[in-house]
Amino acid sequence: MALPYTHHYDLSFFALNLKKFGSSHLQPFCCLRCNSSVSSSPFTEKHSLQRYQRDQWVYNNNNQQRPSLSCDDEAASCSVPADSDSIRLNDIALQLPELRKLLQVLKHKRESCGGQVPKNGLGDVFLVGTGPGDPDLLTLKAVKVIQKADLLLYDRLVSNAVLDLVGPDARLLYVGKTAGYHSRTQQEEIHELLLSFAEAGATVVRLQGGDPLVFGRGGEEMDFLQQQGIQVKVIPGITAASGISAELGIPLTHRGIANSVRFLTGHSRKGGTDPLFVAENAADPDSTLVVYMGLSTLPSLAQKLIHHGLPPDTPATAVERGTTPQQRMVFAKLKDLADKIKTAELVSPTLIIIGKVVALSPFWPQSLTEASRLVEV
Repeated sequence: MALPYTHHYDLSFFALNLKKFGSSHLQPFCCLRCNSSVSSSPFTEKHSLQRYQRDQWVYNNNNQQRPSLSCDDEAASCSVPADSDSIRLNDIALQLPELRKLLQVLKHKRESCGGQVPKNGLGDVFLVGTGPGDPDLLTLKAVKVIQKADLLLYDRLVSNAVLDLVGPDARLLYVGKTAGYHSRTQQEEIHELLLSFAEAGATVVRLQGGDPLVFGRGGEEMDFLQQQGIQVKVIPGITAASGISAELGIPLTHRGIANSVRFLTGHSRKGGTDPLFVAENAADPDSTLVVYMGLSTLPSLAQKLIHHGLPPDTPATAVERGTTPQQRMVFAKLKDLADKIKTAELVSPTLIIIGKVVALSPFWPQSLTEASRLVEV
C-alpha cells in the first residue's frame, strides 16, 4: 500500500562551509524545521478537533452534553479546558451508553448467520505498535489488523495519518493520557474496555505509538487480559529510537564508537524534575543513550550523567515529533542541550539521543570533521 508521506526540510546552521571556516569556530547547534501546510499536531491531542470528529459516535445520544468546540480547522486548536478529574469522569459518562449499545451490536453481529463465532466465544485482542508517526513505517501485519478491527482504542502518540487507515465500519475510542495524568483508575478503564469487547467476540485493537512493549503499558494490558483467559497477540512497531535515529542518519551502535545502546525513561516521580533512575554505568562514553519522555527531567539528567563521568561536550540531539512533517530538532553538546531545547521551544513528544554517534549524523554542524576524527580513532 503506497502511502504518500513526503518531508520538506528547511535547515539553518550557524555555519556550514567547513572548508572556509575552521571547526573551532562552529557552534554545535542547529534547528531543523519542516515546511508544511499543516500547522496542527500530527498526533491526537485530547481536546483536538480530529479527536472529537473521530469519537463523535460516543456522543450521538448525548448531544445536549457534547463538548462545545471552538476550533479553527486549520490549527485544530480547541477552547476546551485542560485535563481535570471532573472532565475525565464526564467524558467517560458520555461514552458509556454508546459503548454499551456497541457491545450489543457486536454480540448480535457474532450471533447472526453472517458472523463467525469463535469456538470459545471470545474475540481477538491485538496490541499494535504504530511506530513514531510516519504511516509508511507501519508493518504490513499492523495495517491488515487495523483495517479489519471492530473497535480501536488509541492514544495520543498514534498519528492522524495512521488513523486514516482504519476501516469505515470500525469504531475509534480515544484513551490517551497526558503529562501529570497517569492514574491507575484510567489504566483500569482501558483494561475493562478491552476485556468487555473481547468477551463480546469483537476484534479489538489497542493502538500504541512506537512499540507497545517499549515504555508503554502494553505489558500490563497483556498481563491483565491473559489472567482473564483472553489471548493477546502483539504486533511490534518501530520504536521511536530506531525510527528517529534512522531519519537523522544516526547509527545507534557503530564499530569503534558505540558498542551498546541503552533506552532510558525520562519520567520522574510525581511530576518532579528528577528522572526516576540513572545508573552510574549509563554514563559510559562508549554507549548511546536514548531518552524517552525526558523533556522536563533533562537538566537534572544531564548533570547526573556529567557527574558520573560522561564528557560535557558529548554530542546530543533532541527531536520533536520525529518522522512526521512537523519534525523539529536541535543538536548541541550535552552541557548545552537543555538550553537549546528551551530556546527552540520543543514540546512533547520529544526524543533525546546522547552519544558520540550523534556526530555521525549529516545534520550535526561539525559532521564532516567530527565523523572523520571518530572513525580514525
